[in-house]
Amino acid sequence: METYPLAAVILYVRDISTVSRFYQQHFGFEAVPSAEPGWQELKAPGGSTIALHQAAKSQKRGAEIKLVFAVRDVAAFRTRALRLGLKFGVMHEAHGFQFSNARDPAGNSISISSRGFRTKA
Repeated sequence: METYPLAAVILYVRDISTVSRFYQQHFGFEAVPSAEPGWQELKAPGGSTIALHQAAKSQKRGAEIKLVFAVRDVAAFRTRALRLGLKFGVMHEAHGFQFSNARDPAGNSISISSRGFRTKA
């Protein structure tokens, strides 16, 4: 069977510029210049794309998805994020990795996780 790579995750947001700055400041994404109104793509150095789409006024805040960012040192990331104004919840430990959750300015769930960096037993 042929496989197809995931091209992007689209988040419907009310304030594109605020959410764009959030992902740039906290996760190192870069805004891709666009003349298309109501649309902003953000690229990560590793190739992931988050596309921000202007939400309709009737649309509920925060989708039922969670963006998980791979972070080697969850505690250190939480400390740095807090200095920049982003407060994560309690840090959890499970099966050899740590994670912590928060929300972006549009109400979407985000998580930082060291799952991909754990050592295999």
